[in-house]
Amino acid sequence: MVFKKLLGSLGIGGPTVDTVIDPDPALPGGTLSGQVHLRGGDTEFDIDHVTLELVARVEAEHEDGETEGVLAFERFTVAGGFRLSKGELRSIPFSVTLPWEAPVTELHGQSLGIALGVRTELAVDGARDSSDLDPLTVRPLPAQEAVLEALGQLGFGFKSADLECGHINGTGQQLPFYQEIELTSAPQYAHALHELEVTFLSGPGGVEVVLEADKPAGFFSSGHDVVNRYVVDHDTVPQRDWNTEVDSWIRQMLDHHGTGAHGNPLSGGASHHGDHHHHGGHHGPGMGTAVAAGAVGVAGGLVAAEVVDEVGDFFEGDEEEGDED
Repeated sequence: MVFKKLLGSLGIGGPTVDTVIDPDPALPGGTLSGQVHLRGGDTEFDIDHVTLELVARVEAEHEDGETEGVLAFERFTVAGGFRLSKGELRSIPFSVTLPWEAPVTELHGQSLGIALGVRTELAVDGARDSSDLDPLTVRPLPAQEAVLEALGQLGFGFKSADLECGHINGTGQQLPFYQEIELTSAPQYAHALHELEVTFLSGPGGVEVVLEADKPAGFFSSGHDVVNRYVVDHDTVPQRDWNTEVDSWIRQMLDHHGTGAHGNPLSGGASHHGDHHHHGGHHGPGMGTAVAAGAVGVAGGLVAAEVVDEVGDFFEGDEEEGDED
């Protein structure tokens, strides 16, 4: 028995964990459910806790450049304080609530290239801890989907999406990072803006839509960014003419050089990205893939294979690191 406990402390013959997330994509602020499956080791072990951790690949800007890392942004303990017998099979159901600002990973079934996951930690008394990492799929809320569909119908094209460390000033942002969806300009606005970046900050009452336009230089002016913020109530989404409204947002930005919050007013005035820098789309599928229009999904073809591979590498690499730790 003592020898088996020693082997367990080295990760040999100890209990293992495998988490299965329910297949339907989750929503920001919605419920994430599934089962944690445990298998006992070569002897009995005391389980301190079973914890789920939400993790994401996030970019951070520094004076010397840009770095990427894995950031844990939420943690749930779903079980603990029990003994797992030798070879015992035990399933633990869970149901937890995602943060309202959880980033969106897909649009109409098409990946946006965001690496988001659920890491399960099995803390074992007297043995090496075991872990499991599973991809997490989050689809947009109706307000987010409506804005993206309108942008697609207006002619904007999907370029890339990533997660940026930092806070957007003047907003109610809660998480230590925000999602940025970068779009190529629609033809009718091409003379006035190069690119458009969209950030959604959701909450129980509605969604803050932060738009940043990259305006080109003119004969008498240098290029600059214009940032506006709009607020959408969840309850009003079905009643609004989104193409007309989003078009008015864009034209207002270009005509008035950024005027802060619109829609339902919020405190804080104009908002700007605190640690923001422009990106060249190196994580995205490229110019040819457009944001969804209606029920078509991400139009113009599937998201590029290298984006999907990069997301897969995130999970494979993290599992390898977890095995070594």
